[in-house]
Amino acid sequence: MTKLLQTLFDGLAVGSLYALIALGYTMVYGILQFINFAHSDVFMTGAWVAYVVAATAGWAALGGDAPPLYAGLFTLFASMLFCAILGFGIERLAYRPLRKAPRLNVLITAIGISLFLENIGQRPELFGTQPQKMPQLLPDTTLFTIADVNFRVVDLTVIAVALVLMAVLQWLVFHTRLGRAMRAVSHNFSVASLMGINVDAVISFTFVVGSAMAAAAGFLYVMKYPGALKQPADSTWILLGLKCFVAAVIGGIGNVRGAMLGGVLIGLMEMFGAAYLSPHMRDIYVFSLLIIVLLVRPAGLLGRATVEKV
Repeated sequence: MTKLLQTLFDGLAVGSLYALIALGYTMVYGILQFINFAHSDVFMTGAWVAYVVAATAGWAALGGDAPPLYAGLFTLFASMLFCAILGFGIERLAYRPLRKAPRLNVLITAIGISLFLENIGQRPELFGTQPQKMPQLLPDTTLFTIADVNFRVVDLTVIAVALVLMAVLQWLVFHTRLGRAMRAVSHNFSVASLMGINVDAVISFTFVVGSAMAAAAGFLYVMKYPGALKQPADSTWILLGLKCFVAAVIGGIGNVRGAMLGGVLIGLMEMFGAAYLSPHMRDIYVFSLLIIVLLVRPAGLLGRATVEKV
């Protein structure tokens, strides 16, 4: 029972991270109908910006001393702000000129942006080529124990921040005027424009929000796994991005609630598979779940099948 509960808690923490990243994929697809494959590199950038902020502030050199209480919050907001600006720049300079171009052109551009961010990030004046260890900006202690299950501060913070950000996004999309504009643009650009909606501003805002979510996930990821800050071009970031894309597809690509559900599901699948079957095959469990879901519900768990007249 202890192993079951501990695995469940760990799966929820990891799944919350996946859900945050998956939201960026599903928001862009829901409006523009294409996959932003550079999104995983925005996630990577958010993690590295968090390290640069902590190192610049001197928190990385504290050793065993605890950083100030505001250190984690300040680093989180700084990372989200930087990636929000980065997301706006990517949309404005790379994707907007290709909005009426064939989808293949946009796909190639997304891959090009991904490679650009990976390689420019290795410049010595930016992040460099050496992996780093993220300073512990959050207390790495056990807050309380229930049935021999340790509830660590870092894991609880990851889940809490992820839930708050997802709840804010849910409120924004479904209960605000801007959210109604986003949903209108996702249905039809031309009609939304005729109704007085600034389509360009809505699309840019979507990229800003999705990139900020990815940055938050990057910060929380290196808080949970301080030694996992690999070099910008490492395949770890690409694999994480693919898993989060899988989460969006499983939940129903273009569906905000589906991205949340898909992220939690693959987090649980990964943790339970590693705990009870084989830890070396955790990636196989995730992609096997994708195949099963697509065979049963091709549109995803919460997605809707589209009917086209011929």
